[in-house]
Amino acid sequence: MKKIAVASDDGQSISSHFGKTKGFVIFEVEGQEIKGQEYRPNTFTGHARELENVGHDVDRHGPILSALNDCKVVISNGMGRRLYDDLCGAGKEVFITEETSVKKAIDLYLNNKLADNPDKTCEH
Repeated sequence: MKKIAVASDDGQSISSHFGKTKGFVIFEVEGQEIKGQEYRPNTFTGHARELENVGHDVDRHGPILSALNDCKVVISNGMGRRLYDDLCGAGKEVFITEETSVKKAIDLYLNNKLADNPDKTCEH
């Protein structure tokens, strides 16, 4: 069983910015079959915790890594480069996709067709 986190404000479309998303659709999959789904509100990213103007000595990504610890895959339309690197360093499979539909992105992922565009990361 594998969990996939998709950044989404409404459960239908993928958020354009991982850190500013209202939450995450968490899919539980086995093979190519979705076994379960939940919505996890975002209370843990730096933006959600209002840390935009705080120095870099604050642990901004630890709470994200902890909150999504059970997820092996993370999908978004965009995120900061440091976060992308931290998620990859934590052993996550990270996708920055141009796909905007949560359902379509999951279908593409399950069929090994979801493209990752790490060059779409942004600098903060």
